[in-house]
Amino acid sequence: MTWWRDAVVYQIYPRSFNDANGDGIGDLNGIRRQLPYLSWLGIDAIWLSPVFPSPMRDFGYDVANYVEIDPVFGTLRDFDDLVSEAHDLGLRVLLDWIPNHTSSDHPWFVDAHASRESDRRDWYVWRDAKPDGSLPNNWIRAWSDESVWTWDDTTGQYYLHCFLPSQPDLNWANVDVRAAMHETLRFWLDRGVDGFRMDVVHLIGKELNADDPEELRGLSHTPLNDVAVTHEYLREIRAVLDEYSGDRLSVGEVYLLDPERLGAYYGHQDELHLCFNFASMFTGWRADAWLELITRTEHAMTAVSAWPSWVLSNHDNARVATRLGGDQARARAALVLLLTLRGTPFLYAGEELGLEDALISPDQVVDPGGRDGCRAPLPWTRGSDHGWAVEPWLPFAVDAAVRSVESQRSDERSTLHLTKNLLELRHDRDALRKGDLEATHVEGDLLVFDRVVDGERIRVVVNFSRVDCPFIVDGTIVLSSAGEANPGVIRASEALVIELRTT
Repeated sequence: MTWWRDAVVYQIYPRSFNDANGDGIGDLNGIRRQLPYLSWLGIDAIWLSPVFPSPMRDFGYDVANYVEIDPVFGTLRDFDDLVSEAHDLGLRVLLDWIPNHTSSDHPWFVDAHASRESDRRDWYVWRDAKPDGSLPNNWIRAWSDESVWTWDDTTGQYYLHCFLPSQPDLNWANVDVRAAMHETLRFWLDRGVDGFRMDVVHLIGKELNADDPEELRGLSHTPLNDVAVTHEYLREIRAVLDEYSGDRLSVGEVYLLDPERLGAYYGHQDELHLCFNFASMFTGWRADAWLELITRTEHAMTAVSAWPSWVLSNHDNARVATRLGGDQARARAALVLLLTLRGTPFLYAGEELGLEDALISPDQVVDPGGRDGCRAPLPWTRGSDHGWAVEPWLPFAVDAAVRSVESQRSDERSTLHLTKNLLELRHDRDALRKGDLEATHVEGDLLVFDRVVDGERIRVVVNFSRVDCPFIVDGTIVLSSAGEANPGVIRASEALVIELRTT
């Protein structure tokens, strides 16, 4: 079994993780200092949101150089030291790779923009207006009701950008673009990176002559793009990763919310290794809704012999504790669910603390997509500075002192220790890492499923209601999200992990 099927991946948003040089922005050396914490916690791999040079109009997702480190985060030497020290602790390292678009500051676009005769003109997507003077198509860009097309006075054509106008889309139909982007992967693979999270990778193939349906007018094109040629490009990307030993991983941000559509992006085990299952972030806190999602995901992934993934929070969406109204009991039960389902879980930094979003006033908003709240700095200590030498780039989250690493590490009943105990249980029980998922059903407001392998059977029960429910345990309770189980009852918003008796 490959390492990533067993792993728990921990997402780090570098600006907000830990600041080593005292400028209020997290950096690579800050991450290095906390590698022992991550090892103690028991995670297996870290994924770093972008650390490449960037004008930061989209905070790193607008890349100006794919083969360097932005000085705000450190140097290539700092990065190499981070990878080396992580590997010494048994931690894998994934980078965030942005294949769909660059920054308008990237030398490739500067060249392409200079003239229609530029050697790199076709590295980006340019179009004339239609004969009637209208836009090339009706697509809408992300975070806006505006077009994906911006007119360029210099060369008299429109260029495509599915995100900000300062993020022009690359033309993956151009073989030279594909070759250049493959080389950026090799640069980091040669430095020992264990794989990549691939940003909106389902966008790299496009059918530009097709308008989006009028009934979806106003919706960003990003979750609608699903084009056959993308799979050809993904197979080429997979071939690059397969040149390297050590089972290098590709995790696709495929923003299609149907598990059935995700299955195609695994190919015949020759495209992506994993795809994020974002539907889990938009499923209501109801037992029947989760039963439907789990059943659909299992069916879709089994149909293509693919391995699922699960995620409840990330840098683009409100944290799960916030979505659950600050209900920490439910947030703890959600952690149990995340870390016991069949598949690879992705844990967003701070989720192990039950961290909520920060409350951001209008004058504090800096992100073009309004995602500042979920990117609040991680609180390390109880004190008012929470372990940051100067005021950080964003405000701290709600209840930062209570939710700090220092406060929770000293409290055996904390969410941090619950997470650590869950990760230890995963490492100790083959059924939770690689077992089949069976007997999934709902009893009232209780979701029940079993993880089974080689005679080992673990049952997980999650109470989605706010009332206690009678529940008879036929086995040994090995973990309760509430701390200690109450025999004969599963309490409101409690999740239990039970080792069943086997014959």
